[in-house]
Amino acid sequence: MVIAAIVVLAVGTYAMRLSGVLLRERLELSEPVQRLLPMAAASLLAALAATATLMEGAAFAGYARPAGVAIGALLAWRRAPFVVVVLAAALSAALLRLAGIE
Repeated sequence: MVIAAIVVLAVGTYAMRLSGVLLRERLELSEPVQRLLPMAAASLLAALAATATLMEGAAFAGYARPAGVAIGALLAWRRAPFVVVVLAAALSAALLRLAGIE
């Protein structure tokens, strides 16, 4: 049963991706829609990042994770190396949790 569900989902995903390639020439999008598509992708990524930052399951993730993400975002904005960004975010979240701030 599980294998059948995986196969069905894999075929459906492949069909959706293939339809985008095959219908590219047939589907004409209006100019306003073409302008909105890049912004839609950015807003979806921002919503995914916010959800992953603030939620753990159906509950609030606590204060340590958003603080770590904020420190990482600040360092990324200041163009710190990627390794520094990741390590600083993880270390700050770990230190806050060690201090008892969940």
